[in-house]
Amino acid sequence: MTLVRSEINWNTRYLTESPYKESVEWSKWSIFWLDERVVPKTSDDSNYKLAMDGFLSKVPIPEANILAIDDTKSKPSDAADDYEARLKDWVDKKILPLSSDNFPKHDLMLLGMGPDGHVASLFPNRTQQFETQRWVTFILDSPKPPPPRITYTFPVINAASEIAMVVTGAELADAVKNVLGTPNSTLPAAKVRPEGLLTWFLDQPAASGL
Repeated sequence: MTLVRSEINWNTRYLTESPYKESVEWSKWSIFWLDERVVPKTSDDSNYKLAMDGFLSKVPIPEANILAIDDTKSKPSDAADDYEARLKDWVDKKILPLSSDNFPKHDLMLLGMGPDGHVASLFPNRTQQFETQRWVTFILDSPKPPPPRITYTFPVINAASEIAMVVTGAELADAVKNVLGTPNSTLPAAKVRPEGLLTWFLDQPAASGL
């Protein structure tokens, strides 16, 4: 299984406890990041640190199966190029398959959404959401700090076999209503249209506008 984490607060507590911790075939898991802040892995702003502290350090996924950002790359453009190159290496080694459109195909992506309708680090009024060739791109002026980030592009996101969109909180209600209740929504989250299955998981406050 290839699992891609974004910055969402996904509850993985049960997977780190019995019987799942002992019964899941962790050696078959590979972990990637939909987006990442260009900061040291020890930073509290790091999605890697969030995932490591809350989940990855508690289960026996082989280190070689965890594809984290190279935090020695201080320039976002270099970090994006490096991450894309390593994805292509996994494809060349037949670890990661390609979609029919020749983008890396992950089994499952965990996505969140911001109040402005952004997903990963693909924001409204930013050109990264329109990228169609690159697998990984970068942003220098994210409206949500810290500003320098790398991110998967929509062709990679939509190549996924399955996407879980997890949205909680009343502050997301307007964006949820826009994406799910408005034909031809222009918010980035409305561009999430995977080849496979898309499932929205909403709490009551987030769904209150529907």
